[in-house]
Amino acid sequence: MAVPKRKTSPSRRGMRRSHQALPVQAHAECGNCGELKRPHHVCGHCGHYDGREVVQAGKALKGTVRI
Repeated sequence: MAVPKRKTSPSRRGMRRSHQALPVQAHAECGNCGELKRPHHVCGHCGHYDGREVVQAGKALKGTVRI
């Protein structure tokens, strides 16, 4: 069975894990209210998507029907 001869240094371990970082989530400005929202998602502030109101403003988005 292969066994390493030396302990892996923290620097080398960090370099190996450098690709495992979480990516930065993209955000876009809502065309209706100007708040930041995820692309292709209903705006959590005003309830608009693709230029029309999908959910009433102020209502929780959880459990709503997605387009």
